[in-house]
Formats: sequence, structure tokens, C-alpha cells
Amino acid sequence: MIRAITIEREFGCGASEIAGLVASSLGWDLWDERLTREIARLTESTPQAVERREWRSDPAAYRFLKSFLRGAFEGGLPPISRLRMLDARRIADASGTAVKAALSGGPCVIVGRGAQYFLRARADVFHVFLYGPRDMKISRLIAGGVAEKRAIEQIDTTDRARAAFVRQYLGLKWPDRHLYHAMFNTEAGDSATAAMLIQCLKLFERKGGDVSVVGGVSAMGLSRPDGSGLSGA
Repeated sequence: MIRAITIEREFGCGASEIAGLVASSLGWDLWDERLTREIARLTESTPQAVERREWRSDPAAYRFLKSFLRGAFEGGLPPISRLRMLDARRIADASGTAVKAALSGGPCVIVGRGAQYFLRARADVFHVFLYGPRDMKISRLIAGGVAEKRAIEQIDTTDRARAAFVRQYLGLKWPDRHLYHAMFNTEAGDSATAAMLIQCLKLFERKGGDVSVVGGVSAMGLSRPDGSGLSGA
């Protein structure tokens, strides 16, 4: 029986809203902003600080400062082990701990934070990837109150930063399509995407977790982010 759904996504495709609909429909806990708060607790930081730093590689100036404090400490500053700097490695480690804690609490929908990587060996977790056209994602951010120039910048840079983080700190590719049981284009709309996701989940459970269920997604007219069709082959 599936105990959790992980939802990885391209930035701006509506994953938080869709995850909320799925969690509500299933009566499961939603771990989205709640995960950020848990990571902040584990790193003795604040949710705002974590949001600024999570799933981004450390900037060069930050790496230099950390190296300087490690190698040039003369007694005038506290040791770096006591500074508890909120760097990318601490966030990656805390994310893994937080994701596993979320799963231990009961059936849940987990958004991002590397959940698909940290739980990839679990047979009771269903992994989903959401994506969408660039123009739709930009329009969605603008409708949410983001200035057009800022929306374009976020869409064009956030996923590249996420991919760099995953490569550097987890030693993996982003997105690695082989990790997911299903991939959905959210251009269909939040409600439609949530309904298709739940339908695919139920099919997956009926098939007993057989990976051939991925072929069932293509019957819904979906395709991979690279434009190729999903197949059971």
C-alpha cells in the first residue's frame, strides 16, 4: 500500500496548489511549507533563511568565507563548528532527515526538498514529476503578484540552480526521469492534474506497484518534459 506521494516539479508549474488538492482529496497530511519549518528547526535557523538558501549551491563568496573561517581562525572568532552556518550541505542533510520524519508520521504528500531521492528505495512511495510550458509558468507567477521581469528571471534560473545543487550535493541528475512513476504537464489545470495524479496512483496500487503502470500515463495523453511520449517499454 502506498503511504506517501512525492511531488518534484519545475519551478512555477503550480505544484503546491496541486499537492494541496491531492492531499485534501486523499485525506493525507501535506508537507510543503511544513517541511521548510522542520528544516529550519533542524538547522537552528528560520523558515525565511531556509527559503533563501534551500536547494541552491553556496555562492563563491560564501564558500570563501567558510574556508577562511576554517583555515585562518586565530582565536578572535568562534570555531566554525559553533557558527552553525546555514550552508548547502547542512540543508541537504536536514532535508533528508525532515523528509523521512514526514513519512514516519503517516500517509502524506511531500513537495520537493529532494524527497524523491531520499525515499527512492521505498516501495510504498509513489513519485511524481510536474512540469509545464515556460509561458504558462511565467503567466502563473505574474498572476500571483510577481513582476514580469522577476518572473522571467525566476523561471529561467531556478531550475538550473536546483539541478546544480542536486549534482553537487547528492551526486545525481535533476530531473532523473527514471526516479518517477508518472510525469504530468500541469497546463491541463490544477484540478485536472490532481485528478489524473490520483487516478494514476490508484492504478499503480491495483497493479501492485508494477513499474509497467508508467505506460498507463501515456493513455492520458501525457508526455515527458522532453516532448517524447511515455511508454511501457
